[in-house]
Amino acid sequence: MLWLIRHVKDNRGQTLVEFALILPVLLLLVVGMMDFGLILNQQMIMAEAAREGARSAALGGNNGTVTTVARTAAGAIDIAQLTVTITPDLRIRGEAVTVRVTNPVRITQLVRPFLPDGFVVQGTATMRVE
Repeated sequence: MLWLIRHVKDNRGQTLVEFALILPVLLLLVVGMMDFGLILNQQMIMAEAAREGARSAALGGNNGTVTTVARTAAGAIDIAQLTVTITPDLRIRGEAVTVRVTNPVRITQLVRPFLPDGFVVQGTATMRVE
């Protein structure tokens, strides 16, 4: 019995050392999951902005109007770096119009080494001109 008590007392610091070793990995996983959630959220916002822009283009809006509508739909994001591409410039009734909205993603310093440089999310929508 005395041996068991001595053995338990000898392991007190072991738990602390193991926790100190695993803590950086746990923090990296938690921050990575948070960044992934933010990236997924931005991608959904980009898809919605592209849909709104494509709908505006399908209803006959000019490129300036389509860009404004797409930027407004992406209101939760910093629109200073938002890029809206509309093809074709000349829209004919019955033809398809495509709107692509792109935005660079800002991620935390902990996860940055694991993602490619210039990571960009985009949303694309195609509708028929009415």
